[in-house]
Amino acid sequence: GQPTIFSKIIDPSVPAPILYEDEKCLVFRDVAPQAPVHFLVIPKRPIPRISRVGPQDTELLGHLLVVAARTAQAEGLGDGYRLVINDGKHGAQSVYHLHIHVLGGRQLGWPPG
Repeated sequence: GQPTIFSKIIDPSVPAPILYEDEKCLVFRDVAPQAPVHFLVIPKRPIPRISRVGPQDTELLGHLLVVAARTAQAEGLGDGYRLVINDGKHGAQSVYHLHIHVLGGRQLGWPPG
């Protein structure tokens, strides 16, 4: 399909403040942070939505969560943080490339949205 802003960050025709990168994923700060610490964890292989994953994605999804946890620790989020994956129109997904929001650095409210 059409390139997304995230595929342009991966390739890297669009610059981003990178926090971590390996062969499977990329972590960078959100351009419109919703908390004092707000970064995104994205797979380098484009997956449009979490609802479109299959058994072949099990290892990659686990890797994304491990990277999110390690980066949260490196960013000083020892008191806790929130992981968010938006899916589709009703889930408020704005970029159709799977991404995990990691938000922290303050007390977060519940319930969200």
